[in-house]
Amino acid sequence: MMLEHVLVLSAYLFSIGIYGLITSRNMVRALMCLELILNAVNINLVTFSDLFDSRQLKGDIFSIFVIAIAAAEAAIGPAIVSSIHRNRKSTRINQSNLLNK
Repeated sequence: MMLEHVLVLSAYLFSIGIYGLITSRNMVRALMCLELILNAVNINLVTFSDLFDSRQLKGDIFSIFVIAIAAAEAAIGPAIVSSIHRNRKSTRINQSNLLNK
């Protein structure tokens, strides 16, 4: 694929993720949008690593670290959401402020 196509795809994914993160009121949907943002960043890292630094693979290695962080977020995020749901009986973001009771 051409560089412009990959960058447009990444920009679309990033924009959809940001829009969903800003407008979502559900924590599960916000976590999914955060995953979209991280995947868009990974696409950019791999693309620019292939374009500028094809022998050292720094972008590819950094992309693997981002995937590991996303896997940890995918494991811990739903546990936090279920804990908040158990205490607050809701997964809405505006009702999940833990500082006031």
